[in-house]
Amino acid sequence: MPMVRFRLTGSRADADTMIAALHGISDIEHIEEIDDLMPQMRDDSSSSESVSDSEAQMYCIEVDAASDQLADTVRGSAEVIARELDAGIEFTDEF
Repeated sequence: MPMVRFRLTGSRADADTMIAALHGISDIEHIEEIDDLMPQMRDDSSSSESVSDSEAQMYCIEVDAASDQLADTVRGSAEVIARELDAGIEFTDEF
């Protein structure tokens, strides 16, 4: 079963919108947001956990697709959704 993994850079609302939209694709097996194992440090703060609500964050998302063709559909849809949200997207083989 093909796995599509990507990092989305945007707001919490952007990540939620992306996940909800991908759930709307028929035959998607599973979508999961993966917790970042190493929180991103801010240069202007001594605390890695003090991220402003207005700042973009990175969300790691995995999508199980039933076929290679469906995985291609997921990638294309995710790119379009990210563009509409004005969010960054990066596809990767592993996190």
